[in-house]
Amino acid sequence: MGERAATQAAARGRGPGRRALLAGLGVAMLVASCSPIMQYHGYAPSDADLEQIQVGQDTRETVGQKIGQPGMGGVMEGSGWFYVQSDWRQRGWRAPEEVDRQVVAISFDQRDRVSNIERFGLADGQVVALSRRVTDAGPRPSVMSQVLRVIGSVAAIGSGG
Repeated sequence: MGERAATQAAARGRGPGRRALLAGLGVAMLVASCSPIMQYHGYAPSDADLEQIQVGQDTRETVGQKIGQPGMGGVMEGSGWFYVQSDWRQRGWRAPEEVDRQVVAISFDQRDRVSNIERFGLADGQVVALSRRVTDAGPRPSVMSQVLRVIGSVAAIGSGG
């Protein structure tokens, strides 16, 4: 009777073979859901691309020809160009987290020539300068440092109490 029951169970799709298949499928689904999914947004030119640009010589037009125009520019007319690239990782059902961000800021002078090239990154949630190339025209605060200074002064005013 035991042999007959096993044969009938196998014929109906039940039994140890089907259970093993379902268990294996379940394990495969769990492993796949734990694998991180990477998403890449935006574009920031590489250091090799930026080497093509000569500070003090290239213009807004030649920069656009060499590395392309950015997805965003400064809010003021004639201000710099910003190239932003973000890398996001999502694991399973968790919300995506930003694992890397690159911001390349190219500033132009009054003659529309490149005056500054800076690359910023993300380190422990803080924006850090990774590289800078500037003209010898003397000290001039970068666009990003001006933005960060304004944010810092607003935070300091708001925290005084």
